[in-house]
Amino acid sequence: MNVPLPGNLRFDIQGLVQAVAHCKASDALSWNFSTADWEILAAYMHPFALGNGQVLIEQGSIDTTLYFVESGTLSVHYKDDKARIRMALVSSGSVVGEGAFFSHQPRSATVQASGDCKLWSLNAMRFLELSNRHCAIALELTLALGAVMAKRLYIRPKRVAVT
Repeated sequence: MNVPLPGNLRFDIQGLVQAVAHCKASDALSWNFSTADWEILAAYMHPFALGNGQVLIEQGSIDTTLYFVESGTLSVHYKDDKARIRMALVSSGSVVGEGAFFSHQPRSATVQASGDCKLWSLNAMRFLELSNRHCAIALELTLALGAVMAKRLYIRPKRVAVT
């Protein structure tokens, strides 16, 4: 899943902060975290990179990790029982994986990089730790993720992005 990071590729939570602040997508994250809140959240997340075409999430897999997109674009593909495929794109400043993160159900779609991507992951165990130590930040994040999921479910072409 992860690719080796080139020597010049560095991760700083401020890159994700800027991506979220400038995201204009209909399903963008919207919250007003302070710099201190972002730094606390960053301590619970893991940054990594994906190369073009690499798979992040497999449809049907059991995984409750949430992924924040700092840069790049992810394509989301859903294949139904009649072999029809639906697709959505998730760009920088947004999130993917919120469906299984909350439901603990198998992944509903496959997600792969549509170019080089920088991502931040937050798994369920780390979120539980965040909830216990910084409940206000965890609550604000939960509300923001719920809003993203609601927007995606309301906008028919974006429904496939709820993975």
